[in-house]
Amino acid sequence: MTIHLDYEATKQLDIDYNALINRVVEGCLDYEDCPYETEISILLTDDNEIREINRQFRGFDKPTDVLSFPAIEYKRAGDFSDLEEDSGENFNPETGELILGDIVISVDRAILQSEEYGHSITREIAFLTAHSMFHLMGYDHMSDEQRESLEEKQKQVLDRLEIFR
Repeated sequence: MTIHLDYEATKQLDIDYNALINRVVEGCLDYEDCPYETEISILLTDDNEIREINRQFRGFDKPTDVLSFPAIEYKRAGDFSDLEEDSGENFNPETGELILGDIVISVDRAILQSEEYGHSITREIAFLTAHSMFHLMGYDHMSDEQRESLEEKQKQVLDRLEIFR
């Protein structure tokens, strides 16, 4: 597993965010039984930068807590069976790793939300990472049923990792 992690936020976190993100990413991949080694890019940034990315790619001129940019279009969420390693399309030709996509997290929003929800910054960063990982594996929350399924998956992964509210 390769995680390209960049920290460009002005505010500093007083947690080992690198180890935390690695644990959560691995927990999500294990939960979904991903049969491949994977490659993911994660950017921790601030509200100004995520606002610009949100405006540029989604047409919303406002900051948000997390953005997900999946590299794969799944026929069915979490189903890796149709991905052909030898096609090369979804895999890094140098490493053979499955390229899942990119995650952008606003540290500013994470700090604010951890305070609003009354839990730790560790829990908030873990939650945002898990939420985005499931998006990278094809899950969405466009309907109530999809939202409930996604929320249950996130909860189960964080519970397994003993990262509670």
